[in-house]
Amino acid sequence: YCKRSGLKTLIAPSISEADENGSFHQWVRPIKIEDLLGRSEIHINMEEVMTEFCGKVVLVTGAAGSIGSELCRQLAQMNIKKLIMFDSAESPLHNVRLEFEKNYPGLDFVPVIGDVRVKERLRMVFDIYHPQVIFHAAAYKHVPLMEENPCEAVLVNVVGSRQVADMAVEYGAEKMIMVSTDKAVNPTNVMGCSKRICEIYVQSLAKKLQEKGGHVTQFITTRFGNVLGSNGSVIPRFRDQIQRGGPVTVTHPEIIRYFMTIPEACRLVLEAGSMGNGGEIYIFDMGKPVKIVDLAKRMISLSGRTDVKIEFTGLRHGEKLYEELLNVKELTKPTYHEKIMIATVREYDYDEVKQRIQKLIEVSYTYDQMQIVAAMKDIVPEFISKNSCFEALDKKPE
Repeated sequence: YCKRSGLKTLIAPSISEADENGSFHQWVRPIKIEDLLGRSEIHINMEEVMTEFCGKVVLVTGAAGSIGSELCRQLAQMNIKKLIMFDSAESPLHNVRLEFEKNYPGLDFVPVIGDVRVKERLRMVFDIYHPQVIFHAAAYKHVPLMEENPCEAVLVNVVGSRQVADMAVEYGAEKMIMVSTDKAVNPTNVMGCSKRICEIYVQSLAKKLQEKGGHVTQFITTRFGNVLGSNGSVIPRFRDQIQRGGPVTVTHPEIIRYFMTIPEACRLVLEAGSMGNGGEIYIFDMGKPVKIVDLAKRMISLSGRTDVKIEFTGLRHGEKLYEELLNVKELTKPTYHEKIMIATVREYDYDEVKQRIQKLIEVSYTYDQMQIVAAMKDIVPEFISKNSCFEALDKKPE
């Protein structure tokens, strides 16, 4: 009605936008695309989650990223003992530090510049601070870039995750929660496969530890889809393109994605982290998928521009039309939260997985892309490349 009448529309903020004192920094604001996602926001009981992390030393890797920094903001309100913010990106971590010094003056937090690829640096952090809970959000995530640089996908995502997990066990951490992606299900690209290998490693490690008994570090994995407004994601890109007068570029008219807001994704990660016993992969009910072209049309319409056109550019390397949150062969088990389910996936033997991953890592240091991806496909046989030079490695049906 407002659009038809040419009226500018503003929206009152939701309760979740209040700061820790209950204040709103902006009482009315322009409508954002996430307000029009077409489903109600997923809510969780933060007080129950708080009891799990209260009084603990918590390490967040990738703490300066979209997910990592929001996890830190939510943990800052949970009365934790100490927060270790670990990231390799200097300027973003500096900005997060300034934000936390201003907004959470009572919080004991330590920003640490470091790389999950460097084992000695990780050991120093575990040696000094002995984190009890680890949120592992550090990763390379952009599909086309990882398709072009598979060695780095392995060295950051696989080696980094393995080293963080091994340190958690060695130093007796209570829990490690790993952030994964729906792209790990039936992966069609290097990035998704690298995350699936991470899942396989921590799950097989969790199983091995449970069989041994004694003190066991719990490993929990969370999978979710695209996060609205995260660094380098589609919404900021569309916004920039609209401001410049277009065109808005969409890869394919039929491409669809599941979306969540950053705070929503992080609250679910915290909830899953508080309910896990070890070895689970949690998936989230993300509602109905959204057509990217519809998202673009809505954003253009909201901007009030009538001159902005949409241009289709073709699928990028490794990209598929739709993401699956669950493998077709997998079943799910419910949890007490209606929006969180446990994926039942094939179990792997830890010693065999360790051996195969070691071989993959050695191949990665050769920087031979075909050999690296062939080794990845050996570990994850359901990894079938799409729109990529690596399709040559897939066995064609006779």
